[in-house]
Amino acid sequence: MIVLGCNGFTRVSEIFAEHFGAVGTERHYLLGHDAGAALLVDGELVAAVEEERLNREKKTSDFPVNAVTWCLEHAGLTFSDIDLVAVPWDFSTEVLDGMLSDITSTPMAPSAKLHLMRNIGELFTGAVGRDAILADFAARTGFAPDPEKVVFVPHHLAHAMTGYRMAGMKDAAFLISDGRAERFSSLTGEIRDGRIRVFDESTIGAEYSIGLLFAAITRYLGFVPNNDEYKVMGLSGFAEPPSPNPFLEHIVELHEDGRYTFCRPLETHNPRSLEPLFEQHFGPVQDTLEYKARVAAAAQEMLTVVTSHQLRALEAKTDLDHLLFEGGVALNCLNNTPLFEGSRFADMDVSFGASDTGIAIGAAVHAWVNHPDNTGRQMSAPPVTPYLGPEYDDSAIEQALRDFDGRVVWRRLTDDEVVAQVAELLTEKVVIGWYEGRTEHGPRALGHRSILANPKFADIKDIINTKVKHREPFRPFAPIVLESDAPKIFEMGRKARSPYMTFVFPVRPEFRDVIPGAVHVDGTSRVQTINDQHTPRLAALLRRFTALTDVPCLINTSFNVAGEPIVCTPADALNCFLGTEIDHLMLGNCLVTKAEAVTGPNLTRTPVAPEHIAGVRP
Repeated sequence: MIVLGCNGFTRVSEIFAEHFGAVGTERHYLLGHDAGAALLVDGELVAAVEEERLNREKKTSDFPVNAVTWCLEHAGLTFSDIDLVAVPWDFSTEVLDGMLSDITSTPMAPSAKLHLMRNIGELFTGAVGRDAILADFAARTGFAPDPEKVVFVPHHLAHAMTGYRMAGMKDAAFLISDGRAERFSSLTGEIRDGRIRVFDESTIGAEYSIGLLFAAITRYLGFVPNNDEYKVMGLSGFAEPPSPNPFLEHIVELHEDGRYTFCRPLETHNPRSLEPLFEQHFGPVQDTLEYKARVAAAAQEMLTVVTSHQLRALEAKTDLDHLLFEGGVALNCLNNTPLFEGSRFADMDVSFGASDTGIAIGAAVHAWVNHPDNTGRQMSAPPVTPYLGPEYDDSAIEQALRDFDGRVVWRRLTDDEVVAQVAELLTEKVVIGWYEGRTEHGPRALGHRSILANPKFADIKDIINTKVKHREPFRPFAPIVLESDAPKIFEMGRKARSPYMTFVFPVRPEFRDVIPGAVHVDGTSRVQTINDQHTPRLAALLRRFTALTDVPCLINTSFNVAGEPIVCTPADALNCFLGTEIDHLMLGNCLVTKAEAVTGPNLTRTPVAPEHIAGVRP
């Protein structure tokens, strides 16, 4: 059975701009953001990629025509081969009725209610309703799927199934929390033998969304909501939360069954509705690190208190000992560690697709698991790796290098030479682009489209932030470490591994002066553990680098600049390399340097016979 997961809408940005004012920094406040596609063949996840990697529009909400096309081409399939199309949204008639009922019960002027209802109607008929989605798919792909073979999966259940598949399809309890799904923002439940049970009494409506509250705080501090929440997370390390915490004293109230409310419901049509409250309790907004850090620290503590409250209620409702935490809120890795350590669960997984980047995968898994042909089947599978996107072979890389002839010089290395020479380069204060294999899935660079540097230099963070990433100087960088070495360097508590940068750990005191460039101001690091099974060449590089320097980690950050998606193609990598002060680029097996930087004959352009130039390997 072949299942295509698909997330994204052609007209949603236009409708949100015209009817909800979502322009400029508000453009990320859209349904379908992080558009993408995924493909399951007989239950195996064979391909997945975000549309932004291909159309180069960060957090795009557009219909993922490029991602869909690539997934099918990669598997050697056509649209006629697809058995099911899975959509990670279910805006059914019942959902529409519920949304309209919510509006009518909201304390607002009748004219405002009518205006909002008209806007919601336009959203349904023009973009997210079932008929609109079917028409959109046909218009963008030229293929009209049989409506009986299109499965509309509730958004939060798609999130749950993403985590379930990534963790090996073993029975687990789950907590899902994000900005909003169709009507709700958070729910808990459990998955047994692939079947989902939701604990309805714990469901949180969008009007009390902790994700939207955190987005409102992000906006209040001058950042882009639904995009820059990690900046708030980073800023929180520069201050202690105020005591008492205004968010917990005056804005958020906890209730039974893990529920919570706010002092007033969020006005989802007015994302700045709570800003007067923020100013009332924190004073007029100031564009200073001190002010922003104080608000950020309070917001971070509030998030941990609220999600821990939800988790305590979940613990009382399930006897399962494995936890899945998914949804955009789960990307707040600073929250994840205390959340897990304070729980009774034996382990907790946060997948590389925890945000909406992963819901195309989850929708496909949900459709496959719940298809009648699979009823009663024993469902189990090993965890998947995040390396699910496009790969470009040697000839495609070399063709790209030829296209940049005169701007770069390069030399092809053997696999052993790659490890030896890059490790040697990294002993110095340099920044290296590292590009290999299939593009990783999700918002984090996990070693295939990465920027690497030596964390022993305390100022390397400033160099990367200002000269490469072009972003705020307070932003920290994550270290990669061999899984076997991680507990020696970091206080990992009950976690044995952190392969997706979804947990933060204190750096042991004896290593803080060894890797200062990877230690945040609060003494922590957002860790990625690696091993020989999933990233053999990167693991070999780290091992060689450590042998040369006695430094057991490397800085790993995403291969992009602020505001752009992570690079995908060799040309993307070369453009980023030339547009920044990255010193060297390891493009597959080709070591690349900027032509103007070469003062000697160390690097030359290696000729390639025309018969070896063959384009992209899907």
